[in-house]
Amino acid sequence: MTENTQQQPPATTPELPTQYAPAEVEGTLYERWVERGYFDADAKSDKEPFTVVIPPPNVTGSLHLGHAFEHTLIDALTRRKRMQGYEVLWQPGMDHAGIATQNVVERELGKEGKSRHDLGREAFVERVWKWKGESGGQISGQMRRLGDGVAWSRERFTMDEGLSQAVQTIFKRLYDDELIYRAERIINWCPRCLTAISDIEVEYQDDDGELVSMKYGEGDETIVVATTRAETMLGDTAVAVHPEDERYKHLVGKQIRLPLTDRSIPVVADEHVDPEFGTGAVKVTPAHDPNDFEIGQRHDLPNITVMDEHAVITVPGPFQGLDRLEARSAIVGALRAEGRIVAEKRPYAHSVGHCSRCKTTIEPRLSMQWWVKVGPLAKAAGDAVRDGQVKIHPQEMEKRYFDWVDNLHDWCISRQLWWGHRIPVWYGPNGEIVCVGPDDEAPTGEGWTQDTDVLDTWFSSGLWPFSTLGWPEQTESLAKFYPNSVLVTGYDILFFWVARMMMFGLYAMDGTPPFHTIALHGMVRDQFGKKMSKSFGNAVNPLDWMDKYGSDALRFTLARGANPGVDVPIGEDWVQGSRNFANKIWNATRFALMNGATVEGPLPDAAEMSATDRWILSRLNTVVAEVDAYYEDYQFAKLSDALFHFAWDEVFDWYVELSKTTFMAGGPAAEVSKRVLGEVLDVTLRLLHPVVPFVTETLWTTLTGGESVVIADWPQDSGFRDAGAEKEIASVQDLVTEVRRFRADQGLQPGQKVPARLTLDGTPFAPHEAAVRQLLRLQPEGESFAATATLPVAGATVALDLSGTIDVAAERKRLAKDLAAAEKEKAQATAKLGNEAFLAKAPDQVVDKIRGRLAKAEEDIARLQTQLDNLPAA
Repeated sequence: MTENTQQQPPATTPELPTQYAPAEVEGTLYERWVERGYFDADAKSDKEPFTVVIPPPNVTGSLHLGHAFEHTLIDALTRRKRMQGYEVLWQPGMDHAGIATQNVVERELGKEGKSRHDLGREAFVERVWKWKGESGGQISGQMRRLGDGVAWSRERFTMDEGLSQAVQTIFKRLYDDELIYRAERIINWCPRCLTAISDIEVEYQDDDGELVSMKYGEGDETIVVATTRAETMLGDTAVAVHPEDERYKHLVGKQIRLPLTDRSIPVVADEHVDPEFGTGAVKVTPAHDPNDFEIGQRHDLPNITVMDEHAVITVPGPFQGLDRLEARSAIVGALRAEGRIVAEKRPYAHSVGHCSRCKTTIEPRLSMQWWVKVGPLAKAAGDAVRDGQVKIHPQEMEKRYFDWVDNLHDWCISRQLWWGHRIPVWYGPNGEIVCVGPDDEAPTGEGWTQDTDVLDTWFSSGLWPFSTLGWPEQTESLAKFYPNSVLVTGYDILFFWVARMMMFGLYAMDGTPPFHTIALHGMVRDQFGKKMSKSFGNAVNPLDWMDKYGSDALRFTLARGANPGVDVPIGEDWVQGSRNFANKIWNATRFALMNGATVEGPLPDAAEMSATDRWILSRLNTVVAEVDAYYEDYQFAKLSDALFHFAWDEVFDWYVELSKTTFMAGGPAAEVSKRVLGEVLDVTLRLLHPVVPFVTETLWTTLTGGESVVIADWPQDSGFRDAGAEKEIASVQDLVTEVRRFRADQGLQPGQKVPARLTLDGTPFAPHEAAVRQLLRLQPEGESFAATATLPVAGATVALDLSGTIDVAAERKRLAKDLAAAEKEKAQATAKLGNEAFLAKAPDQVVDKIRGRLAKAEEDIARLQTQLDNLPAA
């Protein structure tokens, strides 16, 4: 372990309050860290950089458990790297969140009886900026509550001037390279938000709808198709069957009548159709279904749009003006009247896409939009992982990544909104199209207009790793901090955000990927493993838990559940347990300080130390090495668990307790142990700091007199190991544990003192007799001592005088009753396992359960018999 050069031993014995009160220290400590610039990142520094971007939260958002979880992991990584001497940049910022933000402001306008159209585009955008300044970004304050060590001086917003320039620059470059184009395709359309939305903004759920089978054509030329969206039949332009389906070969190429219309449509053969599903025939509506659109392209079918942007029927006739759901019912009724309904199934549960913002059912719709040709970009993103430039952790997540980037469809990037980056394309009076870069002059003159659409939010957030560093300018920050060291994010946005950053980073930065490692984590769930949501009634506001138990408690709970790529269950009682851990650290450090623990001066030589001192230092170095290895492998749960058990079990429950008699005795041995205890606490607090920053800051600065643990040196394994001391203390632990178990079995209270004779000569326990007696509440034997129970443990003998402490007759009766029950259980289990007929018929799990019962019964018999044998005669 390295000696911390920043610490200055206090001149007088420091004091701590009797209780730890997180609310009284957390806010003050955090503001002190920010004011002192601990989280700032200097592009001119000669330190090795370590860069992480924050997945930019929506400007409309507030801190939820998913944020708290992810931020805890990133903060732990960056705090450790800062202590290791890296120039750390944790880049903060927020996403303008096009649809979500526009919806918020439109709802405010609705309360005033207005719409955005009443204001006009320019005034509406001004209103959104005003809302952003007054109400947006509350999550920034909540991040401070959590302890996020981000570089606030570098905070960015995806609509700020610099990022807007980056967006316009890359759009222009992609357009000039023919990787952005405009075309009419099927998109996800929200009739409420009145815009195209991305795949990630579509939430699928099983809805109860209806499946209607309808008969098209007449006489021998009839064919049955089924649909859950009967209203779209008004836009059918074909019926498709499989080319090898013998049932329909006589119809392929023929025209059949489309009911309720004056049109006839062809029957086409297409391999997309599954002949084994339903009737083997499908209606084809190219303007309202993505698969049908592809069939239409292959067979040169017309595209007939039957609904407007509000999902209202536009086809002239009796259904015109009806909402899609009204039209669905009316059309089924009209078909039924004509005798064309073959079957109806309702309710019919099927997966339906909904807008994630307003929950409206999505309508697939043919629309003229802007697209990114992702083929070459996606190939580069896949190759960067395949050739090892970028590592995905855990590695088993690579398959998900490849499944996505290797099958990526062109990306619709235009949105019919007013809030966002407006598409930098102008249309001229004679059909001219001009794409304008940030240094270009926009066309002027009569008839020139700019495209009214804005870009998908993911377009600008895909530039985040380099746009936040000043790109397209070649800034010092870009040279210093790109590429990112690691991206920590949830596996749920691996396909959407991560893939887009990979594509844009490789394209814009001359083949350099945006990060070296993608560390994927799971989702936070409730303690039963169920997804958290308001509708389930199990959603938790992390601020409530932080108010109640402190930010460290929440952070430690989340970190202890963070196994790579695996979902994280969390319950309030677990947070309470972490609060207890923070209190344990506080109380143990306070005890140590009161008993003279110190960091002053070098560590004594090993020859001056007791076995207890050498044991704890040996274990400390082992834990330092373990924690380092876990950090490098992003094993947050394992490193947190290792620190928990070392601090609580070994330092506080064993070393401190074993050292109490030394402290009380005083002398040179006590001075050595005080220095060792100070060293152990110093290093342990530094190891814990990245995960629980607040309590460790208070304790470490009090213990060492150092400026801040935030800038303290990260501990290093000194290589000191003492296997002999570890074995000796393990023997003492075994002895104490065995006697404690016996005491508990005899019904003795933990603090109840019992006379005892210890025969420890020639055993590892001999030097520790005083500590053993202290830990086990064993009094000297006295003149009237009578050994009523004797415990042999590893060559030592502990003789206890239980007379006067328990009712021996009553205890014998209780143990005999329990022993008889255990023997009966053993007999029953043995009989069943000896029954061949039973074994032949019983399921394996039943047999295993009975074997378990037998083993438990045998264990109970041995334990109870030992207890009886150790009791004095009644």
